[in-house]
Amino acid sequence: MKKLFYSLILFVFVASCSSNKETQAVISTKFGDIIVVLYNETPNHRDNFIKLVKDGFYDDLLFHRVMNQFMVQGGDPNSKGAGPGVRLGGGGPGYTLPHEMGFPHFRGALAAARQPDNVNPQKNSSGSQFYIVHGKKSSDQELNNMERTLGITYTPEQRTIYREVGGAPFLDMNYTVFGEVVTGMEVVDQIALVQVDPANRPLEDIKMSIRLK
Repeated sequence: MKKLFYSLILFVFVASCSSNKETQAVISTKFGDIIVVLYNETPNHRDNFIKLVKDGFYDDLLFHRVMNQFMVQGGDPNSKGAGPGVRLGGGGPGYTLPHEMGFPHFRGALAAARQPDNVNPQKNSSGSQFYIVHGKKSSDQELNNMERTLGITYTPEQRTIYREVGGAPFLDMNYTVFGEVVTGMEVVDQIALVQVDPANRPLEDIKMSIRLK
């Protein structure tokens, strides 16, 4: 999907015209590969993700939280070798990142997880945990409600994507999107459909490994 930029306040659409080549990464799973592109417009998140990938940080970690029509999440170092039923989602590399919010949560968006507002009012991102939006289609009424709730204005192009392709607009301006899936959304679809326990952890482990393309 061609990415759409918007301003941090008004979500104003502009065309991507950066001359800098964007880095791609390959997330490998038992269902196949997911290829993501990392946005140059979110340099701190991009560079941190690249560093962790080069360090092998993500190898053998799990997609530990899966919610159909919402997202698939991984990157918790505590998930490596975690036994069945162990609650996951609290781990990280020992640091957080200042948010770089501004991109929409269209289907296929790659975004940074974070702790909730009550303990993280600055909306800082997890240093390692990420999610890929699975999402669902939104109606115009739902988008109107999001605009009122979030104090934003979607462009006609953004509304079309949310209506016809889908996403998770209620996350906009609350979490940092720092990339998107360019190939392999069918793999995300398969992950999203697996059976999960009451904590949304897949009953059968879904391991990942990540390399730069």
